[in-house]
Amino acid sequence: MNRSWMFIPGDSDKKLGKAQDLGADALLLDLEDSVSEGNKADARARIGAYLASYRGASESELWVRINALETSHALADLVAIMPAAPAGIFLPKPAHGDDIATLDHYLSVLEQQNNLDQGSTRIISLAESALGALNLGTFVGVSQRLVAITWGAEDMATDLGATNNVDEKGEYFFVHQLGRANTLMVAAAGSFQAVDSVYLDFGDQDGLRGDCQRARREGFTGKMAIHPAQVAVINECFTPSEEEIAHARRVIQAFDASDGAGTIGLDGRMLDIPHLKQAWRLLAAAGR
Repeated sequence: MNRSWMFIPGDSDKKLGKAQDLGADALLLDLEDSVSEGNKADARARIGAYLASYRGASESELWVRINALETSHALADLVAIMPAAPAGIFLPKPAHGDDIATLDHYLSVLEQQNNLDQGSTRIISLAESALGALNLGTFVGVSQRLVAITWGAEDMATDLGATNNVDEKGEYFFVHQLGRANTLMVAAAGSFQAVDSVYLDFGDQDGLRGDCQRARREGFTGKMAIHPAQVAVINECFTPSEEEIAHARRVIQAFDASDGAGTIGLDGRMLDIPHLKQAWRLLAAAGR
């Protein structure tokens, strides 16, 4: 499970050259929003070469954000990058679960053509349009490749015709809070990783830390990053502390010693089975 997902523009040799040193759990090599129309073909070639160079040697998982399926670029993106076996594909702007199924089909064909293990290429997608947000529940059960979902307020605001996505206090408008909440709900329903959206003020480390801590309390297990300075904070915030790990172990030990009781007392608190499940989930996230 990846804590930090760092966007890297696919047409920048400089940024691609530094990507391996960032410490991100996953690199999102971008062919979409950060690449101008005239640079799409060049970015495909650069990303293909990058994947071929670092496949099997990168400490970060190497994912690619392709262009939306409705564009003329999506298939060209996939054909160019799949020979180099990316870890997964980031699908932007899906309108329905059928889009996930279509991408699954494309990947199955391209895996076969390139002698890759069937089903080895995973998918992360998001709700960033009005139609996609309304249909987010249709993402559940359409593809075993879909392992994570996230949300976005920038493209959503454009889709809505809004002039901004935050109020005068800097808080997201309710429509974006709703999209964020629905992302968590659908992630839980589909057993996907819930990945929080970007924090745009990359110079505000304290703000980022608070945003990450809140997201983790709510149930998100990772976050998108747009600047190298954000990666370390995100990794730290989404890594269970030693104190949390020790408490989780005590919860599990207490239940183990309870002769099958569904409710126990620990440190003056009553705990039941949901607390036991949370403890196991925390240890899994910590790799323990």
